[in-house]
Amino acid sequence: MAEISERALRVLQAIVTDYVSSREPVGSKSIAIKQGFNVSAATVRNDMTILEEEELITQQHTSSGRIPTDKGYRVFLNHLEELKPLTLSQQRAINNFLDGATDLDELLGRATRMLATLTNQVAIVQYPSLKNDLIQRLEIISVSSKRLLLIVIAASGRIEQLLIDTDQEVSSEDTQVLANLIREFATGEPIGAISQKELPKASNLELQEVLVKMREGLLGISQLQFDSRLVISGAANLVKTEQDFSSSVYPVLEAIEEQVTLLKLFAQLQEDSRGIGSLIGRENVDISLEETSIIATQYGNKLNSSKLGVLGPTRMDYPQSISVIRAIARYLSKTLGE
Repeated sequence: MAEISERALRVLQAIVTDYVSSREPVGSKSIAIKQGFNVSAATVRNDMTILEEEELITQQHTSSGRIPTDKGYRVFLNHLEELKPLTLSQQRAINNFLDGATDLDELLGRATRMLATLTNQVAIVQYPSLKNDLIQRLEIISVSSKRLLLIVIAASGRIEQLLIDTDQEVSSEDTQVLANLIREFATGEPIGAISQKELPKASNLELQEVLVKMREGLLGISQLQFDSRLVISGAANLVKTEQDFSSSVYPVLEAIEEQVTLLKLFAQLQEDSRGIGSLIGRENVDISLEETSIIATQYGNKLNSSKLGVLGPTRMDYPQSISVIRAIARYLSKTLGE
């Protein structure tokens, strides 16, 4: 793409902003008057001609104004410097709503619903992988003389329960001994690293065998593909913007139902210097999503991170969506870090 002037870039930004707001093609006179360019409509038309030659905008009809192309949205997003700051009421809404979550499942569910509400898009939150999650607490409960319940509480807030069947009866004293040994072995460790650590020695062979079963159970948890699970909310928002799709919105809804498609998209996203990954229009390899955009960022920490984002028509409010995505990602990162 040829170098475009700063003024032409401002014209593109004005076209995107107006078109996203009104869904009406944007004319040169409208830009010259409303955007405060201090130049004539003829000068704006010259800039629009340059933008059209670069395939950043297009004209649906001979006498109509211009609308952005996928390429135009991409240039707009790449040059986006100012985001829409969240209002105090929006910030309070995020904090108050998410503060009420009692576990990871509820937290991610609430985060997804809030993301959909504030962006008016389809919100997608990927579960963090359990493999690198740290074991924060371990509890053992005696279910019967030959069955123990191992409760694993991860740093992310996820809680897993394992039933351990024993060949021998285990007394309450032995249960306490096992609890102390398994805590010494696993507390503070990434669940996926358990296989590389040597088990402590129990006082007898029977208790040692129970410890081995506990470690096997922990290994089984670490291999669960939690990061292949998505929480999705706001599909109804797509129906509200059905006019943004040339044929039908239903292929998009079907693609959303097939979580494999969205997981592949998340994997393809390359974050820019702002920590934002995006796919716009035909950048999406799935043909059913070629009239949509997806924007996402990471949340979590160095050991345990995942992604959250929104999907909607290419005519979306990119600055607002990015602000909301970032705010909710910061909240989740802080909460999971604690």
